[in-house]
Amino acid sequence: MANQLKIAFHPIYKHPLPEGHRFPMLKYELLPEQLLYEGTCTPSNFFEPEIPEDASILKVHTETYYQDLKQLTLDKRAARKIGFPLSKILVEREIIIADGTIKGSKFALDHGIAMNIAGGTHHAYTNRGEAFCLLNDQAIGARYLQQNKLAEKILIVDLDVHQGNGTAEIFAQDRSVFTFSMHGKSNYPFKKEVSDLDIALETHTDDDTYLNILYDTLPKLIRNEQPDFIYYLCGVDVLASDKLGTLGMTVEGCKERDRFVLETCKSNKIPVMCCMGGGYSPDIKIIIEAHANTFRLAQDLFL
Repeated sequence: MANQLKIAFHPIYKHPLPEGHRFPMLKYELLPEQLLYEGTCTPSNFFEPEIPEDASILKVHTETYYQDLKQLTLDKRAARKIGFPLSKILVEREIIIADGTIKGSKFALDHGIAMNIAGGTHHAYTNRGEAFCLLNDQAIGARYLQQNKLAEKILIVDLDVHQGNGTAEIFAQDRSVFTFSMHGKSNYPFKKEVSDLDIALETHTDDDTYLNILYDTLPKLIRNEQPDFIYYLCGVDVLASDKLGTLGMTVEGCKERDRFVLETCKSNKIPVMCCMGGGYSPDIKIIIEAHANTFRLAQDLFL
């Protein structure tokens, strides 16, 4: 099968929200347009995810929580923790994002890599959502691969500025999924869960410090854990300009981070599924450039 970068994108990713919530969603509209405009991607690179079977989601989330989401019957306190006004289209959007990661995982098995324009909803727990995350798409993808005997040992590399607390909780008792989170020590969540490996970084951590830690850590993890599939959460909220982050990285440093992770996956012949995660710099052009770099590297390195 000829290699081709496959990217999950659905128009519902652009779902408009009430005033005050629009900006975080704007990148889902602009990023695919930028990739097409500059020629990094063509329409054939994109696939449109759908509504997956409930069974795939229920391998991760409790029946009660999932039904409360779909029926919009979450209690008010639980709904407030999510951060977005709860609606049918918001829940459908999250379900479709999960399918993008499921299908992207299968494409990654064929092509070495696949991407989801959205995803990386790592604050969703088995029985609750928080911080703009309703369902944990990478956990759902990991369980799908294992249940269908497409992978056995999975490594989740979470380099968003926020700890993957929901992911840590979901796999806390599961040795078949290793959770690695490198995040801002002073960032949300302020009460963190325990991942298999947590590296909490000091405020204003710069490119060199960040990258040297990553250079030392990731190859050792792969040698020790021997994963046959990797999920990469490549949030760009590690940038110094990010209004919700505490680190001090540049766009070039973020690009080098992605290069190292993707090159490491490729050199070890481990398929990798990438989800974009966070990015909240006040200048939307910075967010788009940093995210677009990940797709450019994927094309350069794998195809």
